Parts: sequence; C-alpha cells; structure tokens
Amino acid sequence: MARRSSTTAEPEDFEERILDVDVSDEMRTSFLEYAYSVIYSRALPDARDGLKPVQRRILFSMAENNIRPDRGHVKSARVVGEVMGKYHPHGDGAIYDALVRTAQPWSMRLPLIDGHGNFGSLDDGPAAMRYTECRMAPSAVAMTNGLDENVVDFRPNYDGREEEPSVLPAAFPNLLVNGAAGIAVGMATNMAPHNLVEVIQALRHLIKKPDADLDDLMRFIPGPDLPTGGKIVGLEGIKDAYATGRGSFKMRATARIENVTPRRKGIVVTELPYTVGPEKVIEKIKTLVQAKKLQGIADVKDLTDRTHGTQLVIEVKNGFVPEALLEQLYKLTPLEDSFSINAVCLVDGQPRTLGLKTLLEVYLEHRYDVVRRRSEYRRKKAQDRLHIVDGLLIAILDIDEVIQIIRTSDDAAAARTRLIDIYDLSEIQANYILDMPLRRLTKFSKLELDTEKAELEREIERLTAILEDEALLKKTVGDELAEVAKTYGTPRRTVLLESSGATKTAAVPLEVTDDPCWILMSSTGLLARTNGVEPFGTAEGRAKHDAIVSAIKSTARGQYGLITTAGRLIRLDSLDLPAVPTTAAAPNLQGGAPIAEFVSLEPGEKALALTTMDPDSIGVALGTATGVVKRVVPDHLSNRDAWEIIRLNDGDEVVGAVELTTGEEELCFVTSEAQLLHFPASVVRPQGRTAGGMAGVRLGSGAKVVFFGAVDPGREAQVVTIAGSDSALPGTEVGAVKVTPFSEYPGKGRGTGGVRCQRLLKGEDGLLLAYIGVAPVKASASSGAPVDLPPIDPRRDGSGVPVAQPIAALAADLAG
Repeated sequence: MARRSSTTAEPEDFEERILDVDVSDEMRTSFLEYAYSVIYSRALPDARDGLKPVQRRILFSMAENNIRPDRGHVKSARVVGEVMGKYHPHGDGAIYDALVRTAQPWSMRLPLIDGHGNFGSLDDGPAAMRYTECRMAPSAVAMTNGLDENVVDFRPNYDGREEEPSVLPAAFPNLLVNGAAGIAVGMATNMAPHNLVEVIQALRHLIKKPDADLDDLMRFIPGPDLPTGGKIVGLEGIKDAYATGRGSFKMRATARIENVTPRRKGIVVTELPYTVGPEKVIEKIKTLVQAKKLQGIADVKDLTDRTHGTQLVIEVKNGFVPEALLEQLYKLTPLEDSFSINAVCLVDGQPRTLGLKTLLEVYLEHRYDVVRRRSEYRRKKAQDRLHIVDGLLIAILDIDEVIQIIRTSDDAAAARTRLIDIYDLSEIQANYILDMPLRRLTKFSKLELDTEKAELEREIERLTAILEDEALLKKTVGDELAEVAKTYGTPRRTVLLESSGATKTAAVPLEVTDDPCWILMSSTGLLARTNGVEPFGTAEGRAKHDAIVSAIKSTARGQYGLITTAGRLIRLDSLDLPAVPTTAAAPNLQGGAPIAEFVSLEPGEKALALTTMDPDSIGVALGTATGVVKRVVPDHLSNRDAWEIIRLNDGDEVVGAVELTTGEEELCFVTSEAQLLHFPASVVRPQGRTAGGMAGVRLGSGAKVVFFGAVDPGREAQVVTIAGSDSALPGTEVGAVKVTPFSEYPGKGRGTGGVRCQRLLKGEDGLLLAYIGVAPVKASASSGAPVDLPPIDPRRDGSGVPVAQPIAALAADLAG
C-alpha cells in the first residue's frame, strides 16, 4: 500500500537564499566555541573556589537536598541523578567520577565528601554508584555556607528551569588546599595540594601586608603538602612554580630499613608519592627483576590495610646492601616520581596561569566580596526586622485599642488604613500586625521587644562598620580564616628536603663485600656477625644478650660450623646472619637472630659452639658428659651440610666444643662432684669423624661433666664454679659461686680424676655450672641480663658465695 505524503506550500513572498561559507572558517569558529565550552564549563577550575562546574554542582545539589554531615548517608546514585537531571547535562559516569575523587583522602588533602563503601584505591576503581553512599563532609559545609544570603551570583541552569551558583562562597582556599587536575582543549591544569593551616597563615599575612613578596609568602607555604605524605626532594622547581605558575618537583616514598625476618633485612615503604599505588610499584619491580635490571630482591609483599595504612615490604637478599638497593629503587621505579605544576585556572571566565601570590590575591578578593555581600544582606534583614519591631512596640502600648480597631473595621483594607492613620505605621508594619494571630499579638511584652530592638541596632551598627571600613572588612575575613584553620587544620604530612636527591648511600656498593668479620653466639641462643674486624673493646656498658659463649673469625661471605650437643656439625653461611654494629663497648647481640631460624634441632638437642670451616685450622676438641674427649681435624670433615663428628654412647652428649688455635692449649674438664682436670691438647691424638673418642676425665658414681673447654697457657684465666642442689627447680636455686685463678690448679694426666675446685656445703649436692676462660669472666641470667660475680677467692678448695639471682650461663668477657 502506497504511503501518503504531503508537502507544505511555500508562502508567496518566499525567497530562497543560499549562503556560501568557507569550510575552514566554519571549522575554526565551531572549534573555538567547543574549546571555550570545554575550558569554561568542564575542565578548568575557578580560581575563587577551586572547583570545576561538575564539582560545584555536586556540592550545591547536596546542600540543597540537606545531605549534610549531621544526616545519614544516601546512595551515590541519588546524588548523581539529581545533579545530572538539574544542573549537569552530561553522562553519569563523569559526575560519579568527580564525586568519587572528591571523597578520596589520598586524592584530596581535605576531602569534601564523606564516602561510605568502596570508593576504590590508588590501584583499583570504586564500586558502582548503586553500591556506595555519601554525604557532605564538614569542609564542604564551609564551602557552601552563605548561599542563602546572596553572597554569590546565581545563573540559570542548562534548561532555564533551575538556578545554580556561578561560584561557591568557599570559606577556605580550596584550589591550593586540594589542588586540581584537568585537561581542556589546548591547555591543561595540574596543581598540587597544600596544607590548610600554612595557606591560611600566608593569606592572613597578605591581608596585613599586601605588598609582601614571594619569599615572605614561602615562609608560610614552603611547599606542597601531599595527601599521601612522602618526601619532596629539591625545592628549586617549587619556587619557580610559585613565581610563574609552572614548575616541577620530585616526590619520593618514605621508606625505612629493618629486619623483616630474623634472618633477612627489608625495605618497608610506608608512604608513596602522590597518585602512585602499591600495585604500580610492585609491577615495575617484578618487570625489572625479570629483565635482570634489578638484583637483590627476594620478595615483595603488599601489607596495606585500613588499620596500618600503606605497608609495602621489599625483602632484600642476603649479601646485598639495603641502602644501595633503595637508591636503585628510587631511580628505576615509581618510588620516586615527578610532579609538574601548571597553575591554569579561570579568572573572570578567562584561563590564566597564576603564581602563588596572584592565586592568594584572587581568593582574598572573592572573600572580601562574599563578606561584603553577606553583611549587606544581614544588615538589610536586620533593618527589616527592626522596622517590624518598631511597629509592634507602638501597637503593644495600646493593644486594646488596636484590637478594637481591627474588630470594628469592615475588612482588612479598612483596618490597615485605620492603623496607618491612627498610629502612623507603615504599610509593612500594619500588614504584619494584621497577619499575626491574636494569641501571638497578646503574648508580646514590651521588655522582650525592647531587648530585641537593642540587639538589632547593635547588629546593624556592627555590619555597617564592616561595610564602611575596609580595614574592618579585611580583619573579619582574616578572623574567619583563622577559625577555619583551627577547625579543619591538620599537621603537615610531606617532608621537604633541600637536596636535589643525591645521597651518600649512592656510593655504597650494592653487594656486601667479603670483609673479615666475627661470628658470635650469645648465651641466650642468638647468632649474629659483626660489620667490622674487631668487635671487642672495653667491658663497660654491658647489656642483655652480650654474654658471648662462642666467637670465631670469618668473612661476610664465608661459612662456619655449628656444633650441637648431639655431636652434629652443621654448615651455615655467614651472609644469613644479621650484622650488629661494632662499638667501643662489648658487642650487643640484641639485634641477633635465634638459632632456630637457621637450623632444625632434634628434641633435647642444643647448640653448643661455633667453629670455622677453614681447612688449615688445627681442629676441634670435644668433651662429653661421660668424660670422653675427642679431637677432630679438618681433613676428617665432610663436604655435606650436616654430619656427625663423634659417635656417642646411649645417654651421652657433648657438653663442650672448642676450636684449637695453636695446639698448645690446655684441655679442661670440670665435673659435677667439683673436680677439675686439665692436660695438654697434644696428648689427644686426632681421630676420624666416626670415632668415639678417648678417656678424658675419670668420674665417680653418678657424676657427670658440667664443663669442657680449652685455655691458652699464655693468657690469664679464671675458674668460675656454681654449686647447688640438683633437686631444686630450675631457676629457683641461686647457688653459691666461687671465682678462682686458673693458675691455682695443677695439671694431671688424661684419664685421671683431677683436683677439688670447690668445697660443697650442706644442701649442695654438686656443681650446677662451671666455666674456665680468659679473665675476666661474665655471667648472665636466663633472660640474658648480666649478673655480677663475687670477687676472686684465692683458695683452691674453698666454698662459694651466694648470689642474688640464678645464673644461666658463663662466658669469657671478650671485651677484656
């Protein structure tokens, strides 16, 4: 079926006109109109309130709908729909993105929206707007306060049905405090956040001294204050940006080096550069490690959460210097990033690039205008009320007559005319009296009206003074800014550094050099290595864990052996040990790592001593609880990681192991029945790894060896013995301690019973602990705390002296 069509007849006076338009001119004109629309209506912030149109419309809409801090959160979709329907005729995605950014504390130094729900992170986007909720933050209330007092101009919205503010009152300089970022056509803006208190201090200084220069202002605003903290390195670019509106600076993460495990150091990053997220850093590190451009990283963990904030842990491989690795991370990863300031904003509708002082001046002019218009509005309102109060005072004096006039009048117009004529009232006053219910009119009292009149007159006088005195107007603005700083100010988060970024650690080699060091083991079972050659100085300043029961020379990349009570020797690497600093005092092993972090010991097995793995050493001497002595030379050591170096009988264990240095040492046994035996090490021939040793000391029935060691005959040594009762609970019997010079004890042959070293008193059934070593000897409790020993007793078989607390370990004071 054919479709009908109809055409409208052209009027008789119709004249066809065709205009020829040059395409280039049309494109130029259209593009300029589009560019201006983007610049003015979308991308660039206003220099007065620091907001783009979409942000301003969001805050205005929330204020109009009473979505305030004292009310509950509402769905973000509700706010977005309200803004899109009334004020911002663009996509809901752009509106929601602007809302989300205004609520993110890592994007805004002073967030304007209080978000509830998943508003994303530096690495992830937010949840959909149907899932999140929001309301105005207290700072947003400060931005919108006064909109109902005619402080700013309003303009029609896009369809002319609503009105919206052209700018917000902005009780604080939002553009500087929260920064801005936007890309327009042919221009862009990028401004860093600043500290609210510092900016307001600069504003108040500029109010008092309008001719202040940039250096004066930078005493109050030394640089940006980024929401994520971190460090700003080098201030030259900041001064350029403050002077011209363009400049750049380097941002650096805040990191510290600490022991992430007892065996390994790590770099812990707690603050990242502005707009840099942990996942971005991790991805870059992994890429560099896979490309073999970055060495020394064992693992990267992101432990960031809401409780502890940013926590990025970078584990450093043993053998690499963390400080040098951190410098490489700054150079190769986003842990150090740059920020370019381009202070482009709208001033009187025109895009301009402004320096710091001009930005402050534009904001101050805006606040002067806001306070001036607010004062005019409030004065007008107070004057209108005063006019009404004057009329009420006239009427209240003759209330009965007023009522009679109203009752006897034919209509309201007649009553109004009679009231005006009789009491000389204005039409406004007469209408107010007529519109009032009778019960309200009779409740007024002259005293209340007189009080209100006096208050209104004082308020009008105060507002008039502000409007007529420019200095008072500026003081009012300054006082209000000070109150804002007091209410919303927070401490500075970003550290400013003068240097350009080059640090001394750049010269530190990346890998640990194979320097000489000492491997140390404390009486409480901590292992560490020194970061120098000689760790032993004076004996002063002793602290916990510095009773060193074994110490050997090694190198940072060398190996050492650990001998256990089960007769095992375990090969370990020096690099795995934490390094403790070398000081003038005895080394402090509080930074050491527990032995359990390096080896797995069987139940009842304990670490006993350290030994070198040097094939040129003389060997190791061992003594067991049953009195067996054995000497093992390096030729008999295996290349395995762990092996037995003595065959033990059932119930026997190694009680002492010592590395021989000269072969002329005296091997020493002390038994539980207070017998001491020493003989030359040369009488003990070296044996194979699987041999069971030879007779060392003869024991009585039920006795056992409590100490085995070696003494260099050329050095002064001391014998320390502690007697007590085996039946007492561990840690409850303090015991009697005796200290005697080693030279008092004569040597005996191997396999004999030795000589008496302490007389046992009533209640003491044997020695609990003994030690023979280079003088002086150090004692420590089970906690590792040092314990003072009694003075030297020259009597060889004398009794001991009770001490204040139980002694758990004895060792040579290597600081002596």
